[in-house]
Amino acid sequence: MATAGLRFHPAAFFPARLRDAEAKPSRHCSPHRILVARRACLLKAKSSNGHPQINASFGNEVLDGRPSGDGAPDEQGGSTVSITIVGASGDLAKKKIFPALFALYYEDCLPEHFTVFGYARTKMTDEELRNMISRTLTCRIDKRENCGDKMEQFLQRCFYQSGQYNSEEGFAELDRKLKEKEAGRLPNRLFYLSIPPNIFVDVVRSASRTASSSSGWTRFIVEKPFGRDSESSGELTRSLKQYLAEEQIFRIDHYLGKELVENLSVLRFSNLVFEPLWSRNYIRNVQLIFSEDFGTEGRGGYFDNYGIIRDIMQNHLLQILALFAMETPVSFDAEDIRNEKVKVLRSMRQLKLEDVVVGQYKGHTRGGKSYPGYADDPTVAKGSITPTFAAAALFIDNARWDGVPFLMKAGKALHTRRAEIRVQFRRVPGNLYRRSIGPDLDKATNELVLRVQPDEAIYLKINNKVPGLGMRLDRSNLNLLYSERYHGETPDAYERLLLDAIEGERRLFIRSDELDAAWSIFTPVLRELEDKRVAPELYPYGSRGPVGAHYLAANYNVRWGDITGDDS
Repeated sequence: MATAGLRFHPAAFFPARLRDAEAKPSRHCSPHRILVARRACLLKAKSSNGHPQINASFGNEVLDGRPSGDGAPDEQGGSTVSITIVGASGDLAKKKIFPALFALYYEDCLPEHFTVFGYARTKMTDEELRNMISRTLTCRIDKRENCGDKMEQFLQRCFYQSGQYNSEEGFAELDRKLKEKEAGRLPNRLFYLSIPPNIFVDVVRSASRTASSSSGWTRFIVEKPFGRDSESSGELTRSLKQYLAEEQIFRIDHYLGKELVENLSVLRFSNLVFEPLWSRNYIRNVQLIFSEDFGTEGRGGYFDNYGIIRDIMQNHLLQILALFAMETPVSFDAEDIRNEKVKVLRSMRQLKLEDVVVGQYKGHTRGGKSYPGYADDPTVAKGSITPTFAAAALFIDNARWDGVPFLMKAGKALHTRRAEIRVQFRRVPGNLYRRSIGPDLDKATNELVLRVQPDEAIYLKINNKVPGLGMRLDRSNLNLLYSERYHGETPDAYERLLLDAIEGERRLFIRSDELDAAWSIFTPVLRELEDKRVAPELYPYGSRGPVGAHYLAANYNVRWGDITGDDS
């Protein structure tokens, strides 16, 4: 047998970190990870058949389950991860990315050797960056031991490089500083593009040419929006792929990192009571609802170029819909899951104008306080008809979901802040208790609600007998309220997604063909809305939105679940 070149690494059977310390689960690491004492959330990698992967090498080629060129760990000096936030002086970096990195550091989920760099056009010293970051860092409510010490240790790993976004010289200087910090270890580099989409390609071109890792992996996290329609999205993808492989591009949708969205597959695939019901045979409609109780305050200029459909529905809500409706994947491998999501998106009908309602909030006075309308925002173009509210009815033409309306609703300046999935089941055939229920049998249908935010919860609405001698039915909730069941602060979505990107876990990131399929659903109706200059229906700031949304739902014999008066 020609096996002379085959070598098995001892670390495949006796990993160094696990030899030194007993591994233990962490509630802040995903189910695919374990937390070990020497500050690392290690990926518990499995092959597609569920068996552990084994590190082996043929000559100089290491087989460890990574894609070719993704950077296997160096056995001698170890590896290091350098995380560069491009656009470090912006709001997203200050409010979300730096705090998420610190939370991961506090929870011992980052690699032992890591460095954080900020890159932006703003002139700033390392110390000024640290002062800026320190104002937004907090420790978890339930874990405040050594909080000050941990912050100081984290800040000492943060550095800054100023430069133009299209400047190869600026990124070459960043590369020089990164090499100083990497100190001979195997360099792995992660770039987070917290910048406007019109400069994505400039940054990727400059960084990939002058600041890529020479021997480890290099990855780029790209924030939405990924274009404005199919054409611009495709052009962006083609431009990025001139400098990067698909495996290096991590398109982030932070909603996929939220706890309840992550729990969606657990609820469905690990509970026998739900999976048999998850089809057109038992489900009457599915509602995906997103509402904010504030307007565009300060973001009018950005928002006016995109509108609520592009900002929320085409990405956040559509991604949740795909996860909800997909078939059981072969495994939880990233490609298996993304393959199933793509199948769902390709099975969906293109959205038609008659299945869409758009609205825009107007000024309103409530409780003696005046709230400005969207058109009153000085950063919004005069006479803008950009929708701040939209409702839509979508359909999946496959055997599981044929004929089931998936209703989406998203809006700003509404009466409450919420994001939830509502699953309304069919009526009980020949219901024995119809006389006790009353004439409106729809009110007696079961409803499963997954509240993504705020106050994460899962509850099931059931019919129950009111105690007493008579036969009177009441609609009650079987309620799992996260804050009561799980004592501890829920990790932010950015923590999970940043950790996944560091570990090369692509399950919650969007693949290019997935993006193409998503845009193909919405692009025709977006163009029609703009070409025909469809005027949005006005609704008062702080209301439940335009009346047209109720007529849209009524077309499919549906009531919005969040306005029935008994929603929790």
